[in-house]
Amino acid sequence: MAPLEPAAVARPEPGSFRDPEGRVFYAGCEVYRALSGDGLKDFEVLAASGLLDDPRIVRTQRAEGAPDAAGLLTKDVAGVLRHELVPFVSYPYEWTFSMLKDAALLQLDLLLAALEHGLILKDSTPYNVQFNGAQPVFIDLGSFERRRDDEVWVGYRQFCMLYLYPLLLQAVKDTAFRPWLRGSIDGIAPAQMRGIASVGDRFRRGFTTHVFLHARLERRYAGRGAEVKREVRRAGIDKQLIIANVRKMRKLVTKLAWSPPQSVWVTYGERNTYTDEDARRKDTFVREVVLSSPWQLAWDIGCNNGRHSRIAAEGARRVVAIDADPGPVELLYRELRDAGDERILPLAMNLADPSPALGWRGRERKTLLERGQPDLVLALALIHHLAIGANVPVKEIVNWLAALGGALVVEFPTREDPMVQKLLAPKRDGLHADYERGFFECCLHHAFDVRRIERLTSGTRILYFATPKSG
Repeated sequence: MAPLEPAAVARPEPGSFRDPEGRVFYAGCEVYRALSGDGLKDFEVLAASGLLDDPRIVRTQRAEGAPDAAGLLTKDVAGVLRHELVPFVSYPYEWTFSMLKDAALLQLDLLLAALEHGLILKDSTPYNVQFNGAQPVFIDLGSFERRRDDEVWVGYRQFCMLYLYPLLLQAVKDTAFRPWLRGSIDGIAPAQMRGIASVGDRFRRGFTTHVFLHARLERRYAGRGAEVKREVRRAGIDKQLIIANVRKMRKLVTKLAWSPPQSVWVTYGERNTYTDEDARRKDTFVREVVLSSPWQLAWDIGCNNGRHSRIAAEGARRVVAIDADPGPVELLYRELRDAGDERILPLAMNLADPSPALGWRGRERKTLLERGQPDLVLALALIHHLAIGANVPVKEIVNWLAALGGALVVEFPTREDPMVQKLLAPKRDGLHADYERGFFECCLHHAFDVRRIERLTSGTRILYFATPKSG
């Protein structure tokens, strides 16, 4: 980690305020965490345990000569940590099934390890996990605290709401969990999950205890939190009981599975309407642009199976691969994860309805662009889906691409292209009059400096390389 510049000023992270014992902030290009006295004692036990050597936990060290963090906590600041910076922040409502499942297993593994060292995780939110490429990493060191003898698994309810219920929803009901998590950063409540479940689900693994019984007990003891807490304190909680329950949960999560529809498996990796020559020339075009400059962050929007995301990674330090269809993104994630990839981050997101700012004051969760501006954008086989499929005017699309601020590789399929014809088929004649090559190029030249144009052999697809307007 680079030494701190003395003049750096502390900038609080807007999404880090719920923990009274710690607060994340930035100074210069570094990320820090201010700790209270109790928070610092918890960290010292964590550091002594050896758990910080786990590569799945963000690299962290005590910060010497850190910037002034006074006023960041409601308590006095007793110490400051410095964390390795996460390359690109993502959120659970942008993840695929396997990404959320892997984050859940990481959470449970670290909880089990913590319990063996007299510690516990005081919360169980997937927002404590980020992805370094396709590798999950736990980032909230403030979540580790010394376990009290009368303490149950305090994060159980949160684990159900933000991990287990979304996974059950997709694994058992084949219903996407992303809209639910995007609709509520607190997740799916037990009563809500009980309402979704059918009578037959009562006999499915995990539903009886974690859905039906959980919802019933929560309803019964609503408003009696203090009384329940006193009863738990009198009875005492054996650590081994918590460990047994966590292991059972881990076994349940491990067995949950979801696979994309067969149609996705069949088309995954195919070139669709491209001839072999078109695919080769397209790869070459993209590769030549990618290798022409040391790009820091590339976005491959409409990435499909990640073919060009991998090419982008040949020249870009980091790549964010985005597609609206979670099926191909799920398969891409599995391949990247199994290969140990740390450069390509796959996300499922509809760019016609991208992730908004959410949470307290609309600042806890940031928009896509607020999390990292790309210096290169690949928009291949995308324009026609936005313009015709989502009814976004061509000029709006080009202006949005320009607003991203980076260089652009964009593909324009003409109206004669088989895929464009398929999209236009159910539409009324005369719609999408703006979807013409001439108008697209006019918009592109107005917003960018166009450096290169190449028409593929088939004649219905044109590639462009453009850079932001100079001056």
